[in-house]
Amino acid sequence: MRNDSYKNSTKPKSSVEKGQQFPLTIKRLGINGEGVGYFKRHVVFVPGAIPGEEVVAEVVKPGPRFSQAKVKKIRKRSPERVDPPCPIYEACGGCQLQHMSYAATLREKKDMVAQAFERHTGLGKGLPIKKTIGMDHPWYYRNKGQLQARKKGGKVLAGLYKENTHDLIDLSECMVQNKTVNHVTQVVKEILADLTIGIYDEKKHSGDVRTIVTRVGFETNHVQLVLVTRTRKLPKREALIEEVRKRLPEVTSFMQNVNGEKTSLVFGEETVHVDGEKTIQERLGDVAFSLSARAFFQLNPEQTVPLYNEAKKAAELTGKEKVVDAYCGVGTIGLWVAKDAAEIRGMDTTKEAIDDARINAQNRGLTKATYEVGTAEHWLPRWAKEGWKPDVVLVDPPRSGCDDKLLKTITSVQPKRVVYVSCNPSTLAKDVHTLTKRGYKVKSVQPVDMFPWTAQVESVTELVLPS
Repeated sequence: MRNDSYKNSTKPKSSVEKGQQFPLTIKRLGINGEGVGYFKRHVVFVPGAIPGEEVVAEVVKPGPRFSQAKVKKIRKRSPERVDPPCPIYEACGGCQLQHMSYAATLREKKDMVAQAFERHTGLGKGLPIKKTIGMDHPWYYRNKGQLQARKKGGKVLAGLYKENTHDLIDLSECMVQNKTVNHVTQVVKEILADLTIGIYDEKKHSGDVRTIVTRVGFETNHVQLVLVTRTRKLPKREALIEEVRKRLPEVTSFMQNVNGEKTSLVFGEETVHVDGEKTIQERLGDVAFSLSARAFFQLNPEQTVPLYNEAKKAAELTGKEKVVDAYCGVGTIGLWVAKDAAEIRGMDTTKEAIDDARINAQNRGLTKATYEVGTAEHWLPRWAKEGWKPDVVLVDPPRSGCDDKLLKTITSVQPKRVVYVSCNPSTLAKDVHTLTKRGYKVKSVQPVDMFPWTAQVESVTELVLPS
């Protein structure tokens, strides 16, 4: 994803050519983790460069407003530069910041949030943005692997596409994925190869297994395996079940998802129970969650606790408030704050997630928790007409941000407080700008490092409606 906000820059244009080399001082990091410098006031993005470094950059993709370049030579090396421990770091592209010290990445992630607010709202320098909350041990933290399956030279691979290509990089020992996830994925590859089960061919739109999805419960050690297939037929089903039972006794839930479309989306609409339980269990603190195959759950359970604690702190609940948990998924944030609220209502467009949320609320013993299938822009006005208006709205949208209709709905219902949990500083800043134009004030922004060594940064923003 390119940082297209620079397209609106008022700086003078300066043409550069492919292959051109020039000295460049790196000023900061862009939203994709690349170094940003200026050549004759022309914006240049350089992956692998660190703020404060002086490099010789070689242009690989020139543009009228900004250009992409690569590091040809480092003239002045940053003391925060380190050797990436992952052997496929540069080829994979899943991580962007392993060449920096961890402390440096936390500082720069705070700056990414500030940049986004300054660019889209003009508020960046004056906002109370706190230091990024990091991890003590930022490795093997992801609880879910979602790897494309392909076949090459008779060998089954599972991994991610190299950036801007369709070259699959096999991830046998990913250093940010949980070790159990790595192990299960590796063994599943071996089972598929031994049973000669067909692997999906993207060009021909043929073959059987498209994606291997593995999720592990950090607190429960439950493991769910999902094979995403092109058709509903699961080849050699009984033999496959037998081999998974024998070689992977840790797998407690074995599911199949059917996706017959020519699409980059991983999951299709139909999920089939293969063996074991239909869901796995996970706990965050003293809150238990039931997770079905397609249900969203935070990928870093360890950092989810401080993230949700910050959301709870921002909500400032006293036990009297009515709370809406928009984009609620399996009910995670709402259930986290529920004991301090008078009532929780949540909604999500994925039916399986709402089913899980209802079960999770029931298991929690909550009698004043309502979960509905649908959008917040549908349910909020309906509830308002019925005389029920929230005091606090929690939102945790996808990277694309909140739907415009939801933002309009929030400002029409006028909750006293909005807590915005975001995984994309740019869409966060745009949405916050919309809310501030309609009366809300930003009280605080707390970045949280949910995905160490990547350019992604999560944050919790507290917005209040002045009385």
